[in-house]
Amino acid sequence: MPRDGAGPDFIEALARGLDVLTAFGAERPVMSLAEVAAATGLARPTARRILLTLAELGYVRAGERGFTLTPRVLDLGVAYVDAMGLWDVARPHLERLVARTGESCSIAQLDGSDIVYVARVAVPKIVALTVQIGTRFPALPTSLGKVQLAAMPPDELERVLAEPTRSGLTPRWRPDAGERDAVLREVRARGWALTDEQLAPGIRSVAAPLRDGEGRVIAGVNVNCHAAETSVDHLLEHHLPLLLQAAGDISADFARREALPRVTAPAS
Repeated sequence: MPRDGAGPDFIEALARGLDVLTAFGAERPVMSLAEVAAATGLARPTARRILLTLAELGYVRAGERGFTLTPRVLDLGVAYVDAMGLWDVARPHLERLVARTGESCSIAQLDGSDIVYVARVAVPKIVALTVQIGTRFPALPTSLGKVQLAAMPPDELERVLAEPTRSGLTPRWRPDAGERDAVLREVRARGWALTDEQLAPGIRSVAAPLRDGEGRVIAGVNVNCHAAETSVDHLLEHHLPLLLQAAGDISADFARREALPRVTAPAS
């Protein structure tokens, strides 16, 4: 059945193919045809044609236990990160920040009501939730999400937060609109955000916004620590100043990169 709100230019087959790709995950790394059909709501013949097409393109592989994704799927995400250029700009600053704090540092961007991690330098510590490039969390209970949501006008904020999370995670902190708006006003006023075990037990972090050359917030960068190891006072007194410096440096470098003239090589 066509999706609700699909316009005349909407390609249903492409949408169904993407639904099949995103049906796989950590809890479902291998799926049979019947499981793919059930997970996506597609008829089995439709799911079969899509899986065979994706297999021919190299994005899925058929095995004895069922279908699995192939590493080629990573090309889709890498293309986005490369196109943004954010990783190239941020990497030395993130590595320096990790060296100075001894904690994992990440960059994430909003995707609907979620954040998605697009860059990360990690240290080997045990935390409640595994984070890697492409990991998705609800935005509001995260420091990375708060600094981006706080920059939105009210109508856009309501529209974004009305979208259901695709993270599969239920956060500990689920405020009403009044508490949410008060928190975001405070974040907007001070220019950084703190999350203290609001997403999950043991996770404590502080984040600052990243801006482009026109001052628009395009992402967030954070320092993440375990609540049992790092107090809020130490996070704010020691790590936060270093984070704010790194965020300013990344934003400045990103703005300079945007300002560079684009040179296109002539076709041979």
